[in-house]
Amino acid sequence: MRSWLFVPGDSARKLTRARNAGSDVLILDLEDAVAPDRKTAARAMVAEAIDDGPSHAAALFVRVNALDTGLTLDDLVATVRPGLDGIMLPKANGVADALRVSHYLDALEWAAGIPTGRIKLIVVATETPAAMFALGGYGDPPARLVSLTWGAEDLSAAIGASANQEAGGAWTAPYRQARTSCLFAAAAAGVAPIDTLFGDYRDTAGLDRSCAESRRDGFVGRIAIHPDQVSTINRCFSPSDEELDVARRIVAAFAARPEAGALGIDGRMYDLPHLKAARRMLATQGA
Repeated sequence: MRSWLFVPGDSARKLTRARNAGSDVLILDLEDAVAPDRKTAARAMVAEAIDDGPSHAAALFVRVNALDTGLTLDDLVATVRPGLDGIMLPKANGVADALRVSHYLDALEWAAGIPTGRIKLIVVATETPAAMFALGGYGDPPARLVSLTWGAEDLSAAIGASANQEAGGAWTAPYRQARTSCLFAAAAAGVAPIDTLFGDYRDTAGLDRSCAESRRDGFVGRIAIHPDQVSTINRCFSPSDEELDVARRIVAAFAARPEAGALGIDGRMYDLPHLKAARRMLATQGA
């Protein structure tokens, strides 16, 4: 899942446009994008959208309100239904919050006749100061957890930062730490690391550079805040034909010599970590 596009849960117009954006995941948002007096109406609209299903192969996730708002369970009760693919939990303080939501989902899946664990979970893992100290706890996550992502804006507000990016757009030190820690936490948990949003949806070149850095570092997808960002994200996080060819050659070379710890291909040495990465790339692409 390369692209995760946010859609305000109370905007039928934006939902209609998002359905045709080509995103791998649509995140129907009940949290920040919806005013307090619109939450009830948004739940009804999101439930209807889930029942209608996507117009292409996108998975449908819902970002619920954070546990400390008292709104999370209402969000889940309204939106857990057979067409829902996953839940995004914001402002999680650690794996205990993920487990709590997973337990809620166990009960709601049973009540709706949905197989236990079918509804997946992505956690925004860095939005509170407490969460930063709990990232090491995701090594034993609930089985339905598929991804960790990170966010800077709520963390900035929580620590009293006046800015979270340099003039050129680079993250300042606290947020570089949050990003890196999320990446390691996802690897420890065995789930997909998803990079946070790129704020200027008009800056396609900047998004392209940023996504290239994300993929280089190990992220496998990106949050999008506008449909125009989706095609760039999908392209950046898709391996090229050349990369797939190299991966196939690495796998074939080690299959021919399973006793080898390292092999040379076209003058470059490849060892077992390269083999693992090649297999992962091919498995992700179904190649």
